[in-house]
Amino acid sequence: MVISGNLLFDRRTMIAAVLATGLALTGCGSSGEQSSGTNVAAANLDGSIEKPNLTFGFIKLTDMAPLAIAKEKGFFAEEGLNVSLQPQANWKVLLDGVIGGQLDAAHMLAGQPLAATIGYGTKADLIAPLSLDLNGNAITLSNKVWDMIKADLPKNADGKPKHPISASYLQPVVTSFKEQGKPFNMGMVFPVSTHNYELRYWLAAGGLKPGFYGAGDVTGVIDADVKLSVTPPPQMPATLEAGTIEGYCVGEPWNQAAVFKKIGVPVITDDQIWNDNPEKVFSLRKDFAEKYPATTAAMLRAIIKAQQWLDADNGANRPEAVKILSRPNYVGADEEVIAASMTGKFTFEPGDTRDAKGFNIFFDKFAGYPYYSDAVWYLTQMRRWGQISDDKSDQWYFDTAKAVYRPDLYLAAAKQLMKDGAIPEGSVPETDGFRSPQGGFIEGITYDGRKPNDYLTKFEIGLKSGDRVTASGVSES
Repeated sequence: MVISGNLLFDRRTMIAAVLATGLALTGCGSSGEQSSGTNVAAANLDGSIEKPNLTFGFIKLTDMAPLAIAKEKGFFAEEGLNVSLQPQANWKVLLDGVIGGQLDAAHMLAGQPLAATIGYGTKADLIAPLSLDLNGNAITLSNKVWDMIKADLPKNADGKPKHPISASYLQPVVTSFKEQGKPFNMGMVFPVSTHNYELRYWLAAGGLKPGFYGAGDVTGVIDADVKLSVTPPPQMPATLEAGTIEGYCVGEPWNQAAVFKKIGVPVITDDQIWNDNPEKVFSLRKDFAEKYPATTAAMLRAIIKAQQWLDADNGANRPEAVKILSRPNYVGADEEVIAASMTGKFTFEPGDTRDAKGFNIFFDKFAGYPYYSDAVWYLTQMRRWGQISDDKSDQWYFDTAKAVYRPDLYLAAAKQLMKDGAIPEGSVPETDGFRSPQGGFIEGITYDGRKPNDYLTKFEIGLKSGDRVTASGVSES
């Protein structure tokens, strides 16, 4: 972690000292919740933190790490915050908790605050002032399906399959299922999840139709070759083992869990579908940020410090992070399973472990900055698959992205940390909120967030301008 050699004894340093004393007196260990908000309230010396006691929600995935680290390494406490981290049963429960106020903020799917803002599924004004990470997901197939495609895959000199593996190798399998009168089912975690869009992207790039959403339809299986359904992340391996699905897209450690249980084989990681793709966000209600601006800024500063800790010194802190995440109050998976993807390696099957230095990125490559173009990408995928039923202008995409993604809040927090010497100079990008046109997609298409409608014309499978989805399929205008 980079810290200025002339670090002043400023307000946050004083807070940390007071909290350390208070926690020692109460006997609170690092793995438990702080006993009360008393110490934090006492440490809030200048009274600027309007709401020091907070509850954040998360799903048991390794990419919730910035929240766990911010708590366990004292970054929340340094900012005068007493944060309780509460695991949620599924993404819908988590979303409802934030909207209803039971949760002050949450580790959230990037598509959730966007969908809520446009009224898809539910209506609420949520914002995403920080991106939690890049990459971190994979697609896993059942052993049965893997055995059906493995012999046809191109091999490296060592005899192991070449990556990335195209979904085109699934086509004969899907055809075989269809001839037997059986659907080919796969799982993802939520209709507006990155996992849904990544799985659909991979299938479509391989010539398979993953289905469309229609008016009032939340299943998204209209005209589908492969039918996708929702399963909460921790339940993915058991659902695969039961034979309900033949594969899934999920975050870690639930792909590695399938490897360790010997029930499935990851065939592609999401950075091979879209290199350095944005994953989760830290999201809260817009009115919370407006009512509690100092609290919001403190939350962001703490999480940014945690993100830097996770990526510092080429991942030197990752083994400690693995130990923290393995606790039952966080991810609750075995250390070995979490470490299989969190420490610069990724195991595809026993005997096939490969370098994957960038599989989880939390701070490097400006991972925390909430780019408008990232939000626009999610919105294009909602339109591509029918969750947005009608054509929208480019300006609509920009306006929606800017209503939800809040780089202004991120920059204010990050620049204060740079000023204090808590993170290095140059930790924020020079940008107008849009990335330069991006390559790194599996089929070679370039994405320019400034041209969303032009981007949508590039796909062979997906809605085009004027298309609408009906119960019988896609109708053209």
